[in-house]
Amino acid sequence: MIKEFEFYHGVVLTKLVQNTKSFGVKIRPYPTDSNASYIVDNDIGLYVKYSSKRMSPWRFSLQRIHQQEIVKMKNDLRDVFLVLVCGEDGLVTLSYQELTAIWNDNKNLKWISAARSPRKEYTIKGSDGILNRKVGKSDFPRKIFESETP
Repeated sequence: MIKEFEFYHGVVLTKLVQNTKSFGVKIRPYPTDSNASYIVDNDIGLYVKYSSKRMSPWRFSLQRIHQQEIVKMKNDLRDVFLVLVCGEDGLVTLSYQELTAIWNDNKNLKWISAARSPRKEYTIKGSDGILNRKVGKSDFPRKIFESETP
C-alpha cells in the first residue's frame, strides 16, 4: 500500500528532478525518525511537511522532534529548506533563515500557516511571527538551485 506521505513527498522530488539545470540532481534520504528529510547534492537539506487540505489556509505542526531534526540538518549541512506541500495548490519553500524568523526555540510545539488567494503569493505566519515578505509558488525549486552556487 502506498502511504499518504509518499504522494506528497513525491511531488517535491519530482519537481526538483524535472527542474534541474545540470545533468541531474543527487537526492538521498537524510536519516531521521520522521522520514521527512532529504539531502540534495550532498550538502543541502530538505525537510518536507504536507497538508492534504484542499483550500487555503494550510496549517503545519512542527513537534519538538521535527524542530530538532531541522536544527541537526542545519548543523550537518551547508543549507536547509523547509518545503510545505499545500494540498494540490503548490509548494512553499522557506530557507532556514526565514523559518527562524517565524518561530522561537523555546516552545515544544510550533505551527506554520500558509495562506494564498487565487493568483497571489503565499502569506506565511508562524507561532512566533509573520514572515515579512510573500513567498511565490516559483520559489521551489529556484531557492534550492540558487543555494547550490557558492
